[in-house]
Amino acid sequence: MDHRLLLLSVLFLLMVANGAPILAGKLVGGRFAAPIDRGLRWRDGRSLFGASKTFRGVAASIGATAVAALPVGLDWISGAALAAAAMAGDLFASFLKRRLAIPLHGEVFGLDQIPEALLPLLLLRLRLGLSWLDVAEVALMFVALQIVLSRALFHLRIRDRPH
Repeated sequence: MDHRLLLLSVLFLLMVANGAPILAGKLVGGRFAAPIDRGLRWRDGRSLFGASKTFRGVAASIGATAVAALPVGLDWISGAALAAAAMAGDLFASFLKRRLAIPLHGEVFGLDQIPEALLPLLLLRLRLGLSWLDVAEVALMFVALQIVLSRALFHLRIRDRPH
């Protein structure tokens, strides 16, 4: 596979991994929306991740990205691993936001985008033959694209918030 095409494929899979939970929520509503933290609270009295981080979202992300990897020339295991790492990055960001007392759905530029892109890129860097520059390039493209698409999806009423 051409290297530029590989980078675009990885960027596409990052978008699938992070968009699938939103689309799954729109498709099935409140069904299967059990929060991952099960309502548990950290030492500070705040939730671990928040009610919007659900098993449904993680399952949708892993399943959709595993399937989406195939037509772009990657194996389903790479797709599933990318999605699992993206969701771990998203949970890490949510955990930090709760510790910083940022309300549920509150926006923090960078923290809302970088962990969910960087963690999967680092995990799959060697497997996919990515350089450190490739990792930085795809992560920056993801941040820019996510900002633009989030606002567009909000205006199309697919997202509930513009971030």
